[in-house]
Amino acid sequence: MASEKILNEKKVIVNEIIDNIKNSESVILFQYQGLTVAEMTELRNKLNEVGASARIYKNTLLKRALDELKIDMNDFLEGPNAVLFGKTLLEPIKIIADYAKDHEKLNIRVGIISGDVASLETIKEYASIPSREGLLTMLAGGMIQYVRDLSIGLNLYAEKLEGKE
Repeated sequence: MASEKILNEKKVIVNEIIDNIKNSESVILFQYQGLTVAEMTELRNKLNEVGASARIYKNTLLKRALDELKIDMNDFLEGPNAVLFGKTLLEPIKIIADYAKDHEKLNIRVGIISGDVASLETIKEYASIPSREGLLTMLAGGMIQYVRDLSIGLNLYAEKLEGKE
């Protein structure tokens, strides 16, 4: 039988997982088996830049936390898993999806996006959304067309007025 000290340590870890899930916009469960320590460190550094983190927990503790939150992801809690916790929605998803493209051994399994369980297809859809800067560039590109058309029209009107004088 486990000692009281060990049980308390496990409760602390379960509470930590619960807090991390509640405070995250995006939570991604992924398999990391086969990645080197250097590759995991590189991934963690990239995630840290956007305020996200990747943690490795025992599946039994992760299952307890998910059960308390009434989230069913039991089908995915086999084998070595890591969990990404992202404070923002898109950036962490884009980082791990790009990293998974470059590293075949990283396997995204399932996620929790804004409190709802998200399949791999949903995660890939979120990963394909352009970044905030990309969206702003698209908006500016669309708006510049109207400014260009206005300047051409004003220039033609000015040339027409000069011709009447």
